[in-house]
This record gives sequence, C-alpha cells and structure tokens, in this order.
Amino acid sequence: MSPTCETQGVATVTRADNARAAAEDSLEDYAFRYVPRSFRRWSAGAVGVTALGSIAFLADFSIGASIGIEHGTHNAVLGILLASVVIFIVGTPIAYYAARYNLDLDLIARGSGFGYYGSSITTVIFAVFTCIFFALEGAIMAQGLQVAAGIPLPIGYLISTVVVIPIVIYGMRALERLQFWTTPLWLALALLPLLWVIVSDPDAVQAFVSFTGNSDGSVDVGAIVASAAVCFALTPQLAEQIDVIRAMPPRSRANTQSWWTSLLFAGPGWVLFSGVKQVVGVFLAVYLFTRIDAELGAKATEPVRQFVGLYSSVMPEWLAMGLALILVVVAQVKINVTNAYSGSLAWSNVYTRLTKTYPGRSVFMYFNLAIALALMWMDVFSLIAFVLSLYANVVMAWLVTIATDIVVNKKLLRVSPSFPEFRRGMLHDWNPVGLVSVGLASLLSLSAFGGLFGEGVRPFSVLIAIVVAFVTTPAMALATRGRYYLRRRTDGIPSPLLDADGNPSGERLRCHVTGYTFERPDMLASAERGPHGETQYVSSLALTLDGTDQYMLPPETAASALPPPVPQRAANPAARRMSREK
Repeated sequence: MSPTCETQGVATVTRADNARAAAEDSLEDYAFRYVPRSFRRWSAGAVGVTALGSIAFLADFSIGASIGIEHGTHNAVLGILLASVVIFIVGTPIAYYAARYNLDLDLIARGSGFGYYGSSITTVIFAVFTCIFFALEGAIMAQGLQVAAGIPLPIGYLISTVVVIPIVIYGMRALERLQFWTTPLWLALALLPLLWVIVSDPDAVQAFVSFTGNSDGSVDVGAIVASAAVCFALTPQLAEQIDVIRAMPPRSRANTQSWWTSLLFAGPGWVLFSGVKQVVGVFLAVYLFTRIDAELGAKATEPVRQFVGLYSSVMPEWLAMGLALILVVVAQVKINVTNAYSGSLAWSNVYTRLTKTYPGRSVFMYFNLAIALALMWMDVFSLIAFVLSLYANVVMAWLVTIATDIVVNKKLLRVSPSFPEFRRGMLHDWNPVGLVSVGLASLLSLSAFGGLFGEGVRPFSVLIAIVVAFVTTPAMALATRGRYYLRRRTDGIPSPLLDADGNPSGERLRCHVTGYTFERPDMLASAERGPHGETQYVSSLALTLDGTDQYMLPPETAASALPPPVPQRAANPAARRMSREK
C-alpha cells in the first residue's frame, strides 16, 4: 500500500471512529440529531410536565420588579401582556414543528431559511442566552445563600455553578426525573404564601394597582413597549422548551387531544406562566416597598428578598428565611440544569459542524458553565434590564424569521420545503433568506436601540426587529425563488420519510460508516457503493463529522427551478387493503 493510500485509510478509520463515538455519546440526549421514535417512550403528558418544570426560574420575578419600578404597574403589566401575546404567536409554529418532526431549534432553522452552516449563527445566539440566564439565575441563588447563610457572593456564584454538574451529565432522563419530583414543591412554596397575602391583605393589592414607580403614573405607549422589550429577551426560553418537547411521541388519533394540550402549554404556553410570574414580581416589589422598607431601591428586584418579605408576613422570620432559601435553591437548580443542558447541546452542535470533530457534550457543558460563572463575577445581574433589552433585538429578529418562514414561506407561498430538512447532504451550506432577514432586522433594531434614529424611536427598537424580519423573510424567499433551500430533492432512499399519520418513519437502516442503525429520517443514500455495487446508507451524524464529502450524493442542479418536494408518506393501511382487493 502506498503512503497516500495508507494515510487515507487511517483518516477514514479515524472519521468512522469519531462518528461512532459521537453516536454512543449522544444516545442519551441526541445532540445535533433527530430524536428517534425508539427513544420517545414518554407519554405526551409526561413530556409536557417535564418541559414546564424548566420554567421555575426566578428571573421572571426580577424582570417584573425591575420594569414595574421603572414604569409603574399599569405600563409594566401592559408591556408583559404585549410581550406574552407576541411570544405565543411566534412560538406556536416553531414548537409545532419541533414536536411534530422531533427536531431541536437548530435543526429546524437549517431548513427554515438558514442552510446547514448558516443555522450555526442562530445556535450561537441561543447558546449565549443560556449563558446569560444561567448567570442571572445563579446570581439569584448566590443572593439566597448570602442572605440565609452569610456566604459571600463570589463563593455563592461558584456553588450555584458546580451544583448542577452531576445532573446535567446524565442528560434527558435525569432532567425528566428532577423536574417531575421538584415541581410540586416549587409550586407550593411559591403560590401558597402569595395567595394567603392576596386574600388576607386587600390593601397590598390596592397598593400594587396604584403603584407608579419612577413614572408619572400615566399609561404611555413608549413605556409599555420598553417594558415589553425586556420581556422579549426571554423568548429563547422557547428553545429550551423545544429541547424537551422534541421527545413528544408520534401524534395519532388516540392521543391527539393530549398531544395538542401538552404542545400548546409546554411549547408556546410557557410564556403564559412566565407572564404571570412577572406580574407577581411587580406585586412583590410593591409589597416590599409598602410593607417592609420603602428605601430598598434596586434590592427589591432580588427574589430572595421578595420571598423572605412575603413569608415573614405569615410565619416567624427564621422559618421564612429557611423556606425562602429552599425555594431559591430548588428553583435555580431546576432551571440552571436546563440552561446548562441546552447550552451544552448548542455549543457542541456548532463546534462539531465547523470542525468535523466531536470531543463530547460534557466538554461544552464545562465551557458553558465557565462563561456563565464569569458573567456572575462581572455582576451581570445589576444590569439585567439593559442586557435583556439589548439582547431582545437580536433574539426577536432570529425567532420571527424562523416562524415567518414556517407560516408564510412554507404554508402560504410554498417556496420553502414543508418538511424542515436538516440533513447535511440535502441542504446548501448557506441560505440568504434567513441570514439577510436576521442581519437586516438586527442592524436596524440595534441602531434604533443605540439612538441612531432619535430618542423617540429607541423604545420601539424590538418592534422594528419584529416587523423587518416578518417582511424581509418572504421577500427574500420570493427574490431567490427558494433555490437556496435544498441542495437535493431526493435522498436516494425509496422508502417513505413519513408514516401514514404524517409522523417521521420509524424504519431503521444501517449506517455503513458508523455501523449503527438509525431511523429513516436520519438517513441518506451514500455516494459510496457497497462491495457488490449495492446502495449503502449513511447517517446525518456521519455526514456531519465527515470532512471529505466522499459520502455525499452530488447536488441536483435542476432542483432550484422546481417547487419544494412534499415528503412521501407511507400508504394508509386501509388503502393498501383496498388496492389488494382490486
């Protein structure tokens, strides 16, 4: 064998070994992968409960308190309502695609306007979100440790970071058990004292309704939109919900009602619970000012102080302190396990695509935690309103682009493939539809946020991002005639991609690179024929880790001039019987 052949052989073996290692490591969480039917053994209700367990975060209370103090109760509540409605509308089609086709947000973005490598940009946006919110939630836990146990904040930051590691390492199954057992405790600690105060102290409710904060007390459109802008930064929480609801079981006639209920509440419906918590945050801040200490100032935005003050009204202070600490620790562990888990998936996804190597998800978990810890030590919590308002501009540009592509480009204009294609061999590397939309919307909204268009426009910067993304996405799809969505129209496999109910097929095929079997939606025909000239199959995972393109079928140049393909469904069993009878 020549040195060149020998070198190529070693490289091929290394790539195959790397793909096998990635397959083994991702069996628990399916990082950068379609979630197969064989893994999705939970009921729709169980998946929904697990997804809702991740919204126990206390940053909602801080966000509500901060905008309430700044703009008053009326403007803050209307801003929360505005943001919640928009987030629900934007989140519904994205969550539906995640649950229906069992994909995370990165995989959906690939076939919804961004291309194979283009979606990595949006994944970085989400990964940054997990770092920011881990830092905010970790800071809240550290505040609880400081108030209840006297632990200095820097040490508390470290404790709140390290405590989640053992759970995150074990992936989805550990996450499901944690959320299931801790959610009832969290609800009892958060709601029962609050309900008691509302019922027993009507004056507290009246003070909340009439609270003007730093405003003059009038209802102002600019203040409402500015309040909503802070709340919009929470929208990427949808991606964390999707990381769970992508494990939804196939939709069938038997489970249609529970499937849709779980999808709506655990998908876009998370924002309903989040909005209520934000309003409660305003109430708790007002309660501290009127019942505890009128000079608290910014400290009224700290959830631990909010709940200590709340509990102290119905129980001894020592017990109030202990219960508040338990609430903070339980809530922060619940959400930061999800932040660390989702962040590790996002970072590993981007790194693996760009470098064609997979060092393991745990590496990126530590990377994600290191960034979050650095943000805590930089005291990002003190800048919560500014940071979230700035971040919201890019976030809404990104998510509105994806939602618009699904609803308008796929369903109405039909210039985008109805199935959210995610496999490397089927996609172009870059799609200008999503990239131009996000780039233009972000540029204009950030310019408005920075005051480039005048102070009167600044509060409306997020609305600019939303409108520009909504208009630009279909405009770009029509201008490019949809030619950049698909590299190929067919994947070379004769069996249907979807079953008779429209769910991704559960048929299993063997990947000749890794040696593992994968389900039909994760597979393509390989360009490398078998020893007897037969067709071999290759998994999207192996293609992700292959830097030679030797397994990729050639592009179909005529595909750009044709309408997007409709995925083939398996024949209905009744239709097959009728055909045989004829």
